[in-house]
Amino acid sequence: MNRLAPVLASLALILLGAHALRLGRPGVSAACLGLLVLAWRSEGGRKGEPGRGASWVRWALLAVLAVGAVVWTQTAADLIRFRLDAGLPWFRLAAIMSGVCLLNLCALAVLLAAPGRRRYSGDAEYGFFRAAIFLLVAALLFVSEIKTPFPILLLERYLPGWGGLEIFALALYAQWVAGRMIAPRAARKIRPRIWGLFSVVFFLQLGLGLLGLDRMLMTGTLHLPVPALIVGGPIFRAGGWFMLILYLSTVLLVGPAWCSHLCYVGAWDDAASRLGPKRPVSGFLDRRFLGLRITFLARAATLVLTVAVALGLRLAGVPGLTAVWAAAAFGLGGVAAMGLLSRRSGSMVHCSAYCPIGLVGNLLGRLLPWRVRMNGQCTRCGVCATACRYGALLPEDIEAGRPGLSCTLCGDCVGVCAHGAMGYRFPGLRADTARLTFLALVVTLHAVFLGVARV
Repeated sequence: MNRLAPVLASLALILLGAHALRLGRPGVSAACLGLLVLAWRSEGGRKGEPGRGASWVRWALLAVLAVGAVVWTQTAADLIRFRLDAGLPWFRLAAIMSGVCLLNLCALAVLLAAPGRRRYSGDAEYGFFRAAIFLLVAALLFVSEIKTPFPILLLERYLPGWGGLEIFALALYAQWVAGRMIAPRAARKIRPRIWGLFSVVFFLQLGLGLLGLDRMLMTGTLHLPVPALIVGGPIFRAGGWFMLILYLSTVLLVGPAWCSHLCYVGAWDDAASRLGPKRPVSGFLDRRFLGLRITFLARAATLVLTVAVALGLRLAGVPGLTAVWAAAAFGLGGVAAMGLLSRRSGSMVHCSAYCPIGLVGNLLGRLLPWRVRMNGQCTRCGVCATACRYGALLPEDIEAGRPGLSCTLCGDCVGVCAHGAMGYRFPGLRADTARLTFLALVVTLHAVFLGVARV
């Protein structure tokens, strides 16, 4: 009985893969084979006990086979209707398609029953969480692929029909990342690594595209990858709102976490700050000016400057090349802030005191319910402040029991708190559920951006 679930699931996946191949989607067929391999993969059991598959694989198989049941029902109806309209025999076809549907339903039933639960019981506590991320990434990328008028996935551009394989790989990667970020302390180490990976992939694609591999670039107008241009670019061009809409959509989902998980330049500032002191230097981040943080005023100034310069250049009819040079100068100023200030202070000066997009994210984030808060177990030890590179946990913030305006929900403070006092908050959810929900959102967005975010 231990093998019944993977046997039936494998047969159902083989038939689904063959159907996808017939429709000219070899990538989907390859994804079905990938799931088949996962269906048979086992974690080592104790001596004399059978191995167990991962719980998330069972949930993923259930979802895929449920979709398969719909596909087979619709396909059977279409084929029978075609034969009836053509005056051809249809009974044998109906019997064959009924058998295929029955096999798919049997596989679903066994996975739902006790044999399926026993066979896939590894890491059962977080199985649904990891499967949800796998399926969400796959669904978002699949919709992006079929709704976009041009091939948005790189593999689809080079090997038409194989985009399904890239979707499967990114979904598999997402659930793997999520599984390793469940523990807050581990998440603190992994977040900058996957963030850096996204930045490397983003700029590698840009570099290859500029060297002549046009398919590495997005279809449309090429622009400098400077975060300030997310606002300034559309104002200057009076169009090209895609990046601004994408940014605002992300902020509506995860607040200012765009700055600490998804910004292609922010990863540079993070890396620069980690080259400096392990404990961020207070310095100018603690100073006040007119009762407001100087970091807020600095970013407000760069935001006003970005909007004013973009609008002024547009009204003056300045050529696009001149605007590009102005944007490049602003971007180089940010790089200088990383190298000269972030590296020396151990704080992310570019993101917390220079980048106007960061301020937009922080302000809009205040309208959303996602928060990081301290509970009554906080001892005011200040260890969380040593992990925060955004200057969001100054002494008065700790005393107030919540990070300041520059918080980007990165979660580093949650990972270092030995008292379990720091945590994510969302109305109606327990702290642990709120953190897992937030983690699911940011990891899903990370994987989706890894697949589609290009210049």
